[in-house]
Amino acid sequence: MIKSMTGFGLAATDHENVKFAVEIKSLNSKFLELNLKLPRAYSDKELLLRNTCSKEIERGKVNIAINIERSDDNQKGATINTVLLTRYYKQLEEINASLGAPNSANLLQTVLNFPEVITYTEEEVGENDWEILHQTFLKALANFNEFRADEGNVLRADLELRIQNILNFFAEIDKLVPLRVPQIKARLMQFLEENVGKINVDQNRLEQELIYYIDKLDITEEKTRLKSHCDYFMETLKSKDANGKKLGFISQEIGREINTMGAKANDAQIQQLVVGMKEELEKIKEQLLNVL
Repeated sequence: MIKSMTGFGLAATDHENVKFAVEIKSLNSKFLELNLKLPRAYSDKELLLRNTCSKEIERGKVNIAINIERSDDNQKGATINTVLLTRYYKQLEEINASLGAPNSANLLQTVLNFPEVITYTEEEVGENDWEILHQTFLKALANFNEFRADEGNVLRADLELRIQNILNFFAEIDKLVPLRVPQIKARLMQFLEENVGKINVDQNRLEQELIYYIDKLDITEEKTRLKSHCDYFMETLKSKDANGKKLGFISQEIGREINTMGAKANDAQIQQLVVGMKEELEKIKEQLLNVL
């Protein structure tokens, strides 16, 4: 079963005047790029959460926001030291007056950025709070993975359609291949008759050259390998494991066989069908960029 690297998961829990909320969003990436916003009080749990994400998410550019809102008086907040702020403010006013400089409208904002003017009260965290937050996180992660699986089903349906289109083009090529030899032989005979005359053509030598020429244009092996790669791609789609990278490698092999068939075709109709196959393969590669 394939999953999309694009995902979204949200979970919230209300408990004793405290709301725990976890939001997980991701985009595609070759590796796991995790941006975790965690309240300072739970900073010691960051490694645990990152290890869980590494196992459950695997790949993607992931943003996780964990918020805690308290409706009681014990919530974390900021306190302004008014005594210190007033002292700083008056000192700056005196300095401005001594220098003959006008008081700036941003003087108060400047003072607010001075050390210890604003202090933050750290919230006290109990073990029960952490357990609730952890369960909320796991629920958001489960919702996130469910979203990814649903998106993966849509991707799988599209990939199956693209592979089937390639196989349909392949079936049309298979019908045209047997017609190439008589057509090539007829063109050569016409060329020789027009340029050297029919009676001057050495039939034995012609047959030898024709066999050599047709062997160079033979695409039997390419057809066999292409069919095998397409079947393997479909089997991998149905696997239980996440196989985005593996599918990418198989698509490269499919592309190799398609390109070789186009180079050896020497037939306008076959080359048109090859172009159609290439278009479908490009759409497959675009979709695989978002497959886990």
